[in-house]
Amino acid sequence: MTRVVLLCLFLAWPPAGGTQEAQTILHLLDYIAVDYPEAVEDGKVKNEDEYKEMLEFTAQVIARLEVLPDNPRKTALVGDAAVLAQLVADKAPPPAVAAASGKLRWALVEAYKLRIAPRGAPPLAAAPALYARHCAACHGAQGRGDGPAAKGLEPAPSNFHELPRMAQRSVYGLYNTITLGVAGTAMQPFQQLSEDERWSLAFFAANVGIPSERVREGERLWRSGEARGAFPDLANVATLSTEEIRERHGESAMRVQDYLRAHPEVLRPAPLAFSRQKLAEALDAYRRSERGAAREAAITGYLEGFELAEAMLANVDPGLMREIERRMLELRAAIERGTPVDELAKQVSAVDSLLGAAEEKLGAGELSPASAFVASLLILLREGLEAILVLAAIIAFVIKTGRRDALPWVHAGWIVALALGAATWVAATFLIEISGSNRELTEGVTALLAAAMLLYVGWWLHGKSYAEAWNRFVRQQVGQALARRTLWAMAAVSFLAVYREMFEIVLFYQALWVQAGEAGRPAVLGGVGAAAAALAAIGFAIFRYSVRLPIGPFFAATSVLLALLGVIFTGQGVAALQEAGVVGATSLGFNAVPILGVYPTGEAVGAQFAALAIVALGYWMARGHRR
Repeated sequence: MTRVVLLCLFLAWPPAGGTQEAQTILHLLDYIAVDYPEAVEDGKVKNEDEYKEMLEFTAQVIARLEVLPDNPRKTALVGDAAVLAQLVADKAPPPAVAAASGKLRWALVEAYKLRIAPRGAPPLAAAPALYARHCAACHGAQGRGDGPAAKGLEPAPSNFHELPRMAQRSVYGLYNTITLGVAGTAMQPFQQLSEDERWSLAFFAANVGIPSERVREGERLWRSGEARGAFPDLANVATLSTEEIRERHGESAMRVQDYLRAHPEVLRPAPLAFSRQKLAEALDAYRRSERGAAREAAITGYLEGFELAEAMLANVDPGLMREIERRMLELRAAIERGTPVDELAKQVSAVDSLLGAAEEKLGAGELSPASAFVASLLILLREGLEAILVLAAIIAFVIKTGRRDALPWVHAGWIVALALGAATWVAATFLIEISGSNRELTEGVTALLAAAMLLYVGWWLHGKSYAEAWNRFVRQQVGQALARRTLWAMAAVSFLAVYREMFEIVLFYQALWVQAGEAGRPAVLGGVGAAAAALAAIGFAIFRYSVRLPIGPFFAATSVLLALLGVIFTGQGVAALQEAGVVGATSLGFNAVPILGVYPTGEAVGAQFAALAIVALGYWMARGHRR
């Protein structure tokens, strides 16, 4: 039975303006197309209550169209709605009503430029947990409408395994139901969920009842190139029902849609194309005076687009990479300042041109095996070298002090970091989708914590770099609290230094693995192996050389190294928080020097100067104490 009290929802709602009203009309049209066969069959009323609803729904469509904002196509839309109402009044065949409803739906979308597809591939990894929390009580764990709270509900919750009925529903229709709810029934609106979460639930519900063999067949067809023209982006996947796909594109496209609903990330544009798309969205939002939305789009374009191609572009044209990075930062600062629209449009155009040039540099499609190898090699070398330096210094220190009993604590730190890095990979691949903002936030906080620990250990080592201080420390070391605190600090540094790099490595290699494709993946693995061998050799050389240094020069050099790394991590941490949008960014107009943690913003440079001042003050105090 259809949702008999859906009508109450629309009769009770006062007319809304603009987009919300148009979305409500689309919601009505979707129900007319899907539920009309329950009301009429062979020109006769099949269910009186259902038929009355259809008459009321069509009347509501006309009334709500009439109060929409003025539009050149508005009169034609009202006329089409009147045709639909007459078909229902005449008890026309269901296919005719569905066709008229679909025609009106698409005409309304075109006339009012409605967005009826998600901005990007929704994070489906989170959908099962969302479904279990919000939907399973009524719809059942398997989506059969038999949840523990479903007993006695009228109408009964939808059974997502009723494939003929589900074939009439689009993902967008499900999204609208999740968003608006159905008044007077157990189906409540879920507007407390984010837009991405609602889209995730809609995609999940659309495919929960689809047999796995249909999804596998769709994947085979998609990979063979079948029906690619029918799905250039997410629009047709989200807005067309399975029946509409069959009518427009044939049977094979239906199976492909099954696969793409289960894996919408396949249609995500390449990173640089995604950045260009988000910058266009940012400019559109800025023109509508929606500065917050413009800023969010610009941040997303950087984090979820450009940054994923940054390492590969640096291998090809590092100058272009740095220029794009600087321009995108300046663009976000311009949005925050409230720059005039015309000036911002020029900045967006300039960045778009640079991104286009970067696309040409990288080439279309998958990376070549050689490029994949080089990118894989440099990613691991770049991210691993800092961790190697910290670990080599700490391990050499505990050996020189004769405290080999402390080695297990230091080793435990980096081993736990590696294990947690592996867990992060599993979570990011199979359980959750780590957004660019969360990625940068984690990197920023971890870098600043590591910087604080490095500065502390560096200051402590500096205090032991003179023979008298060292001898006094050795005499007092047994049972001394300071020694215990310092060893804990070193264990924490080994963990933070390694986990920070592991977190970034996991996310970069996820993107590289996808872009390399099947042909380039052996090259990616080869790059990992070569980089790991190089890092092992570098670490061994540093370790051997450090252990052989005399005590005083060794501690002095190590303290300087750790302090330098602390200053570098400070700049990198602030820059990551800026990229996440947590810290503001005041552009200074020069290119970044990431290896030194130097980024062209007043906040990052100021934080590094503050760290240097702390280092200088600590060393001055230590020197005064020795005197």
